[in-house]
Amino acid sequence: MSKDFRLLVKNAKQVVLVCTNGEKFLTGKEMQNIAVIENASLVIGKDGLLKAVGPVDRIDSQFQGASFETVIDASGMCVTPGLIDAHTHPVWAGDRVHEFAMKLAGATYMEVHQAGGGIHFTVEHTRQASEAELLASLKQRLLRMLRTGTTLVECKSGYGLELDTEVKMLSVIERARKDLLIGISSTYCGAHSVPKGKTAAEATDDIIKVQLLKLKEKMSKGELHVDNIDVFCEKGVFDLECTRAILQAGKDMGLQINFHGDELHPMNSAELGAELEALAISHLEEVTDNGIAAMARAKSSAILLPTTAYILRLKQPRARDMLEAGVIVALGSDFNPNAYCCSMPMVMHLACVNMKMSMKEALAAATINAAYSLGKSHTHGSLEVNKQGDLVILNSSRWEHLIYQFGGHQELIKFVIVKGKVVYENDRTLDY
Repeated sequence: MSKDFRLLVKNAKQVVLVCTNGEKFLTGKEMQNIAVIENASLVIGKDGLLKAVGPVDRIDSQFQGASFETVIDASGMCVTPGLIDAHTHPVWAGDRVHEFAMKLAGATYMEVHQAGGGIHFTVEHTRQASEAELLASLKQRLLRMLRTGTTLVECKSGYGLELDTEVKMLSVIERARKDLLIGISSTYCGAHSVPKGKTAAEATDDIIKVQLLKLKEKMSKGELHVDNIDVFCEKGVFDLECTRAILQAGKDMGLQINFHGDELHPMNSAELGAELEALAISHLEEVTDNGIAAMARAKSSAILLPTTAYILRLKQPRARDMLEAGVIVALGSDFNPNAYCCSMPMVMHLACVNMKMSMKEALAAATINAAYSLGKSHTHGSLEVNKQGDLVILNSSRWEHLIYQFGGHQELIKFVIVKGKVVYENDRTLDY
């Protein structure tokens, strides 16, 4: 065994493993039994993978005489897996702070949309922005997420709605993936809205016959790496028939299905997703009982977005019904100009208070289950040997403080670590 390692975290009050037996996801009562070790240490190798985790004495004995590039004494602190944000729209130009006032005055999402705001406002500004401008703002947003404990994030395109801008957005995501240490799962979301001047059928035809073909070409050349395909399946946007055609075309070229469904109206999106063996369906505020049952059977994960329901004053997703039915429940921030939140600790808090999840359920949903929704739970989402060494170290004696202290994560998170490298060290933590 090698004697040289990248990182030793020693003497932690708690290390939250989440899983111990290679589980790819947790459901139902399993989510109430996440694994925690008291008084523990862990070691990450130079390959960025976790080599060992266990009681302090055992790790001390096992690695006696070993050398480490970095040693962190976590006495009195807690360690959790890096958080995973399973749904974001982080590439855009032109904020929509003015629309927040409209919503507070009672305007609905679709009323803002029909008044020329919403997605189309952002589309116009994003089309005009240069790749360099989009990359600079994306990097700032990803660094914000990193500082809140997110070490893997799903990033969508979708503010282009035509080939050139969609490719520009995906290229920006590709650049960020190479330049930053935060993990990225890239999603093509050309069907985020119907472009002005086109019908949904015409937009669907363009996506399948033009945009996806160009993406396939660029992916085959190694110019882009795209993981998922997304469609906004909604009344007045893309109906079930259009959604099915786009998702199937993406699946046929190897993309994972991960789409918006049943948000504003019951569209039977969950049933469609289960039929297509979707890896994930997001939103689901209006999901039916049949849709919940179908997702549980198909092992299609539900990415719930409590920030969106909170900001748009929608009814909350039926998290408890889904959990009791055996659905794989994950969480995401839905970071976008309409719901500006990049903090997964705040998302978990809202999930507990507004969706009636327990803190253990919320943590599992923001780690192992979020990893599953992105097809990455074999490498991410728990602190198990041979998984990627992504973790968060908290200046607290119990991990629950990460959720309990609403908005307090800036003073609570001491270190964020990706592949065993310290990517954020906070010298402004405060006791509580």
